[in-house]
Amino acid sequence: MLYNLLYPLNEYFTVFNVFKYITFRAIYATVTALLMTLLLGPLFIAKLKKIGCSQNVRNDGPSTHLIKKGTPTSGGLLILFSIIVSSLLWADITNHYIWIMLFSFIGMGAIGFIDDFKKIKFGTSKGLKAKEKLFFQTLVASIIAILLYIEPNFNTYLTIPFFKNILPDFGPFYPIFVVFVIVGASNAVNLTDGLDGLAIGLVLIVSSTYLLFAYITGHFGLAEYLKITFIPETGELTVICGAMVGACMGFLWYNAHPAQVFMGDVGSLALGGSLGTIAVITKHEILLALVGGVFVIEALSVILQVGSFKLRNKRIFQMAPIHHHFELKGWAESKIIVRFWIVGIVLALLAISTLKLR
Repeated sequence: MLYNLLYPLNEYFTVFNVFKYITFRAIYATVTALLMTLLLGPLFIAKLKKIGCSQNVRNDGPSTHLIKKGTPTSGGLLILFSIIVSSLLWADITNHYIWIMLFSFIGMGAIGFIDDFKKIKFGTSKGLKAKEKLFFQTLVASIIAILLYIEPNFNTYLTIPFFKNILPDFGPFYPIFVVFVIVGASNAVNLTDGLDGLAIGLVLIVSSTYLLFAYITGHFGLAEYLKITFIPETGELTVICGAMVGACMGFLWYNAHPAQVFMGDVGSLALGGSLGTIAVITKHEILLALVGGVFVIEALSVILQVGSFKLRNKRIFQMAPIHHHFELKGWAESKIIVRFWIVGIVLALLAISTLKLR
């Protein structure tokens, strides 16, 4: 909004020329979201406690989690508020990709909010039924897929890391792939959100990486130099990624072990779905599986566990998702979190290296 209001004034005052630079606006979107989350955090947490918006803990999980019962949840509302306000403030609001991203945040966040609300209302760790949640996620993702598919400048090619000349065209089946990526990312982040700061820290790493991807994809010179698909106007997503980075850092301040607040499904579903949306828009869909490799491992651990139990009546892990397996093996929660973050950083660096290795 500031770009749209103030940049035109550069004809009279050259100082306003700074608003044309995406890097400048991305930095201040990061700072704005960070400060909003930090400053509003204590008030928001106090409000959640006052209205009884507290976490319910599974009885069949690690015993160390029982002390977390009563911790305020649905803190993802603060994350989304900070991201949306910061993005509207610093991004070019005439850019259609910005509105698609905001729809992703709000749509997936609404599903998570309903899920959290049911858990809190009925005092259980179960909210929406799996089929209900999947249906609404697919609906939101399908709308995003259609909006992208009808874009005149958007292509249905799939970019493959390490291979610059291999671009399979999914054609009319591309929207189905988009839905799979967005819904898969949303659920993967949701499954990972089980330890203090684990998921939000990994989202911080992934969103930082896609900040770089978004900037390069929307910059003709850099895209041409690195031989990646140039997509006009996607550079503006750098601002939203910056807002995500700032909001994640601010929330991590309160979500770090021992957590003062949990983000709940309203945060995890929205952040995961939005990472999937960014990956699709920037044509780095496959790389999301590498950058967010920890999310993939967490989701696969659940799939393998359920499949093994149904087929063989045996478990592969002591408990899934896999971070609970390590807890039951005696690893301290803080050690699991930091080690998973380290793995996430290494995977992000590997993903960035593919920009040159093609």
